[in-house]
Amino acid sequence: MRYRKLGRTGLTVSQIGYGAWGLGQGAWVGADDDSGVRALHRALDLGVTFIDTARAYDRSERVVGRALREHPGAGDNVHVATKVGPKVPVSLTPSGLDPMAAFPGSHLRESLETSLRELGRDHVDLLQLHTWEDEWTGRGDWLETVDALKQEGKIRFFGISVKDHQPENVLTVLQTGVLDTVQVIYNIFEQSPSDALLPACEEHGVGVIGRVALDEGALTGSIRAGVTFPESDWRNWYFRDDRPAQVEKHVDALLADLGIGIEELPSTALRFALAGQAVSTVIVGMRSLANVERNAAVADAPPLTDKELSVLSRHRWPKNFYS
Repeated sequence: MRYRKLGRTGLTVSQIGYGAWGLGQGAWVGADDDSGVRALHRALDLGVTFIDTARAYDRSERVVGRALREHPGAGDNVHVATKVGPKVPVSLTPSGLDPMAAFPGSHLRESLETSLRELGRDHVDLLQLHTWEDEWTGRGDWLETVDALKQEGKIRFFGISVKDHQPENVLTVLQTGVLDTVQVIYNIFEQSPSDALLPACEEHGVGVIGRVALDEGALTGSIRAGVTFPESDWRNWYFRDDRPAQVEKHVDALLADLGIGIEELPSTALRFALAGQAVSTVIVGMRSLANVERNAAVADAPPLTDKELSVLSRHRWPKNFYS
């Protein structure tokens, strides 16, 4: 495993981080507590030191907490991030909500206290807002609460997880200097963060946490026309109608352009995300031991060449399957 600085925080984190949404057993079907603990333990054994979860991920925080308690090597070098969701639903489109409705300080504190109980910890290394609208900058009392939680030792650093496919929707607050990290969708298809957000993060010393590097499975090569998922799995909605066929077409074109086999796609996708400007870690959902080992091994693979990155730059695909 290789490691990078998380922006200006002073924390050192593994290039491959653990995205713990799938451990929650809600949207992703097929997990259970024991298998989740085994997968996370294997990741820790292989040098993963950054774990990202959220209050909204059903049982995820509880599973993460158990895994850390039961792993003998999970000491201070393992860094845990969680997220507080808005108090009321916030749409992907501009909501017009006042930040005091979405993220009042009292809600941040209550959510964090619940997270700490679920995790079995007295602090988290990073607390993130699970959505954001840049017009909230300078409004509400959330920042005062963040500062108080830092002073109380309950959080070390603070960040924002940007709305899906809206990397520009954090640029104003980023300029204020209050953010330690930004979490954003960044992958071969979704390259728009490289236009403005990633350079701004580098300029301000803000660590970038790349998410959805494998595009919910689209960049593993497993999404083809006719693919099926367990009943009630959220991917039935995400990959509905002709979307798998669209993915297959774009993936096949990418593979042909690079001249690689489909088995090389996951590694290529992760190395692309790691090549992003200011990217500190790429969090990956890993529920099976095989996927943990495959993804952790990417840290030992050579970086993509300038020629490969140039080829991949042509494969932007401005889609938004979350809508």
